[in-house]
Amino acid sequence: MKEIALGILASLFFAVTFILNHAMEMQGGSWLWSSSLRYFFMLPILLVIVFYRKGMPQLTTEMKKQSSAWFLWSFVGFVLFYAPLTFAAAFGPGWLVSGTWQLTIVAGVLLAPLFVSYMAGKKVRQQIPLISLLISCVILAGILLIQIPQAQSVSLKNLVLGILPVVIAAFAYPLGNRKMMEVCDGRLDTFQRVLGMTIASMPAWIIMAIYAFITVGLPSMNQVLQSLLVGISSGVVATTLFFIATDRVRDHQGKLAAVEATQSTEILFVIIGEVLWLGIAFPEPIALLGLGIIIIGMLLHSYYTMVLGKKALKTS
Repeated sequence: MKEIALGILASLFFAVTFILNHAMEMQGGSWLWSSSLRYFFMLPILLVIVFYRKGMPQLTTEMKKQSSAWFLWSFVGFVLFYAPLTFAAAFGPGWLVSGTWQLTIVAGVLLAPLFVSYMAGKKVRQQIPLISLLISCVILAGILLIQIPQAQSVSLKNLVLGILPVVIAAFAYPLGNRKMMEVCDGRLDTFQRVLGMTIASMPAWIIMAIYAFITVGLPSMNQVLQSLLVGISSGVVATTLFFIATDRVRDHQGKLAAVEATQSTEILFVIIGEVLWLGIAFPEPIALLGLGIIIIGMLLHSYYTMVLGKKALKTS
C-alpha cells in the first residue's frame, strides 16, 4: 500500500509535465527545447543530491562496469519516453497525451516475459500476471471513456500525431526503468540511478538542443522557467518517488504492475489542472464516468496488492 501511495504522489508531480508542455506549445515553444531543457535542469540538482549523499564514487564504478547497458536503457527509458511526449504535445492537448499515456499500464504488464528471475539457482522467465492485466484493462476502459467526447473535437492528423508517439513512450518508459533495475540489481539507490540515467542520456539531449538552436533559435525565458519547473517537479521529484516505489516491488510482477498502474491517476490531475489553469472545459458526464472507473481500478489494484502481501507473510 505504501508503494501505491508513492506512485499516486508521483503521478501528481508527473501531471505538471503534461500541463506545462501543452502550455508551452500553446505559447509557441519548441518541443525540442521542452525535452532537452528538462534534463539539463535535472542534472545539476541530482548531482548536488548524490554528491551530498556521497554516492558518486559508487555510481561511477557501476556505470564504468556496464557502460553500454547504461547508455542503451537510459536512452530507451528517458529519451524514447520524454521526447515523444513533448512532440505529441504539439499536436494535442494535455488530456489527449496523458490519456494515451495510460497505455503504459498495460504495456508494463505485457513486458513481464522479457525478464527472468532466479529460483533455486535456476533461471525462470517471468509470466504475465493475468489478474493485474485484467485490472489494468479496467483502468484503460475508464481512460477510453474520458477520450470519447474530447476526441470528437480533434482532427484526424492531430489525433494520430498526438497518439502514436505516446504509444512508443508508453512502452519505452517501463522497459527502460525495469532494465535499469535489472542492471543495478539493488546496488544503487534511486537518486544514483536517476542521475546515472540522466548522465547516460545527456548526449541525446545535447544533440537535440543543438538542432533546436539551429532550427528555431534560443528558447524564450518563459519556456526556460516552465522547463525548470517541469525538471524539478516531474524530472526529480516524480521520477524519484516512482523509482523508489518500483524498486521496492521489483521482484514481484503483480505488485510492480499495481505501482505502474498508479500512473493512471495522472489524467485526473491533468484534467483538474487544465480546467483551473488553462481554462479548458470541464469533462462531460461520460468522461466523469471514466474517472469513476479509473478510481475503481486503482482500488482493485490496491486490494489485490494487499492480498498478495498477506499471502507472502503467511508463506515466509
